Amino acid sequence: MSARPSPESPETPIQLVATALGEFLAAPPPGTPGEVVEALTLMAGNPRDPLSPRLFFEAVEQAPSAISITDARATILYANRAFEILTGFSRAEVIGQNEAILSNQATPDNVYQHLWRTIQRKQTWTGTLVNRTKQGGDYLAELIIAPVLDRNNDIKYFLGMHRDVTKLHELEGELRRQKARIETVLDAAPVVVVLLDAAGQVILANQEYQRLVGDLRGQEPAQTLSTALREQVGLDPLAECLAGRAFKDLEVSIVLPGASGPRWFSCSGTPADEVDPSARGFFGRQKPGERRMLLLANEVTARRREVDRAHLENLRARLAEQQLAHGMREALAAAIYQIQAPMNVIQAAAAMARGGNASLATLAGMLEEISRSGARALDTLKAALPEGPREPGVMVNVNDLLRQVLVLATDRLLAAGVVVDWRPAHLLPELPGHQDSLRSLFKHLIDNAIQALGESGRPHRDLLLATRLVDGAVEVAIQDNGRGIPFEDRYRVFEPFYIGWRNRRGRAGMGLAMAQEIVTEHGGSIEVDPDFQDGCRILLTLNAVPADE
Repeated sequence: MSARPSPESPETPIQLVATALGEFLAAPPPGTPGEVVEALTLMAGNPRDPLSPRLFFEAVEQAPSAISITDARATILYANRAFEILTGFSRAEVIGQNEAILSNQATPDNVYQHLWRTIQRKQTWTGTLVNRTKQGGDYLAELIIAPVLDRNNDIKYFLGMHRDVTKLHELEGELRRQKARIETVLDAAPVVVVLLDAAGQVILANQEYQRLVGDLRGQEPAQTLSTALREQVGLDPLAECLAGRAFKDLEVSIVLPGASGPRWFSCSGTPADEVDPSARGFFGRQKPGERRMLLLANEVTARRREVDRAHLENLRARLAEQQLAHGMREALAAAIYQIQAPMNVIQAAAAMARGGNASLATLAGMLEEISRSGARALDTLKAALPEGPREPGVMVNVNDLLRQVLVLATDRLLAAGVVVDWRPAHLLPELPGHQDSLRSLFKHLIDNAIQALGESGRPHRDLLLATRLVDGAVEVAIQDNGRGIPFEDRYRVFEPFYIGWRNRRGRAGMGLAMAQEIVTEHGGSIEVDPDFQDGCRILLTLNAVPADE
């Protein structure tokens, strides 16, 4: 396209334009955009009207797009005013020149080769070239080149139309850069970010979201988090946002496949209204139903674990304090019991002596003085007994309390080689209760099971903890394969001061008696399962703290 022959036709500009466009419209080449044909047809007017060539010429001359007509060798025969304004070349400077005069050598050769092959095949080529102006400036030209065929179906002219799309390209580039910046920020943010449509489908997600997809083995985190919000908080996040209501900092937990524990996320949702991209929305008339949900999920697992750890440490301290108080009560109660027996004997001897002679009366006086001294000692011991704390009734979840006690007992269980089988009921109602007392109850029963397993000498030591709902009450089973309790002792173990252990050191025999007291406070019962033979199974039921407590 570099040859520059002289014009082959002596036609005037009006005739040239009319002839070229008339022949073009008579048989538009394949690939010509329909809007181009339609626009040129409107310019042509009525071909029978003698003024049509003049009108046609003026329409082309005043068209806002740069239009040029070349011969079959790309020599410029005509250029309109928009061409002059866009390129800076006057038509006198370009007529007779090859279209290559506009090239600035920045367009790859393969683009020109494709252009030339297309139009030589008598097809319309549409594309973008980097052109230059007369002043040496560059601009992007969106170009349409269509061949014009004569009656013999040979190429007679080329009709070229182009417009400056440099600003559009710059805007598109800025949009791409802005999009890249936003994606970089989102991907760098240590927060799960996802945009969902009205059907809950993912439109946009960051890298943290994709990492969570991998952790969930392909499950959609958006659905998993939404389900957790519905089940744990009672809120449908998508419905809330579609209704225009935002939510913030709602903490939920999700369980990942193969993970050792749950992961916690603080979730926030914001309604996002997108602009209607259709033609009807050009002037801001928004279609309904274009609302989205922007879901943010910040992982707070480390903080939750730290809070839980601090909570367990606090529980450990409180249980140790309770255990100390219980130990004191056991020791003092045992001392009172031991003092009470001889005191009863002395009182009986004094009564018998009062019915005899004077010497016996004297003895009776002495015995009565001993009795009074012993009574005062008993009163002193009873006064020293620490009162159990009056705990307010709160709503408690037995599964949570058992789990907490298990965590506190982990070191002892590992040291004793005990394998724990934990079988909590999935749906267990909360009940009003004294949570510290219940923790103390469960701790004592688990400690007893560890002691029994240690004394059994078995190489395999198993501890089963199970909960279930029975007739509106919560049943707890604590089962071990230790030494067991003889059938005839299954009631005696709940009597005060009964000790069935081989190693009795530090034990006053009040543990199961106090356990029974706590269960009774909660409207329940506790027993040793007589049907279980391979060790011991303690069954207890809990209802609720009575209303007056």
